[in-house]
Amino acid sequence: MAMSGAAGRSRSTASGAGPWRFLRAWLLVVAAAFAVGTAGYMVIGGWDLSDAFYMTAITLTTVGFREVRELDEPLRIWTSLVAIGGVALIFGTVGIITEELVRDATSGRREAKRVRDELADMRGHFVLCGYGRVGSTVARELVHDGHRLVVVDGNEPSVEHARRDGHLVVAGDATDDATLLAAGIDRARGLVATMDSDANNVYVILSARALNPGLFIVGRASTLQAEDKLTRAGADRVVSPYTMAGRRLAELASRPRVVDFLDQALSHGQLAFSLDELAIVAGSPLADRDVASLRHDGIFVLAVVHGESDYEANPPDGRVLRIGEVAIISGPQADIRRLAGRAGA
Repeated sequence: MAMSGAAGRSRSTASGAGPWRFLRAWLLVVAAAFAVGTAGYMVIGGWDLSDAFYMTAITLTTVGFREVRELDEPLRIWTSLVAIGGVALIFGTVGIITEELVRDATSGRREAKRVRDELADMRGHFVLCGYGRVGSTVARELVHDGHRLVVVDGNEPSVEHARRDGHLVVAGDATDDATLLAAGIDRARGLVATMDSDANNVYVILSARALNPGLFIVGRASTLQAEDKLTRAGADRVVSPYTMAGRRLAELASRPRVVDFLDQALSHGQLAFSLDELAIVAGSPLADRDVASLRHDGIFVLAVVHGESDYEANPPDGRVLRIGEVAIISGPQADIRRLAGRAGA
């Protein structure tokens, strides 16, 4: 894996050095043309360096000022050759630059540079590995929630699909450390692995956890056995679309209004209020506030979470929120956004 990363860096370095090599070669050709033209006037006509260089300059650039001195037959022939060389140099330069610009635009280098520039300062984003039917839905929901997102996929149709949807895309193998680092995994808030292969999801989660131990990771599993493997690989949450579909069908059959209500509360713009969670961190203005005080901001605390899954439902008004806890809240969407902004969430 380290060798793959080194190879990727070598390819990147080589592609980045191309324009500089072209510029150096072009400067050498121009310098050689001036040197040869100047030497010709000095040798053939016996001119001094100043006159010879000036005559070469106005001839190569096709400016067309009058001759510095009278030209005899050999010097006229030499001037014609220098003029032809100047025209070839000008049109050749324009052609090469045009070809380089077209190649840059069609090869994806410009898009790759744009992605690198945007990723350079990105912090607290989500990395989404896999942009199939599940991945595209995850991306849409994360963006609607206001999160920044980077898509990682090695399948060209999926890459183009993600770009058309307006996402930042790192095209490459998500199981490669170099690809994950290019997506800013070491600065990311979370990773969602939604690839079709359980084995690839396990490998991605293992790599991501090693590169960023504090990352929050959600993985997709196709089987019950895969759920256990993803958890052991380091996933904080594991989702099986088939298991969830069966559970949802059962819930819709037994309590459809409850499910519809929660769906609308968790969706975007369906209801005037929403459900959300707020982590109580050091320095947060929510730390050491009681539940009753939040109600003055239009926020109802439905539960307080300790650790991973210890829920304290319906906390009393005097319950004080402590650093390290998470509050499950409900209220108008605008009030939740305002409170989250003050809390730095």
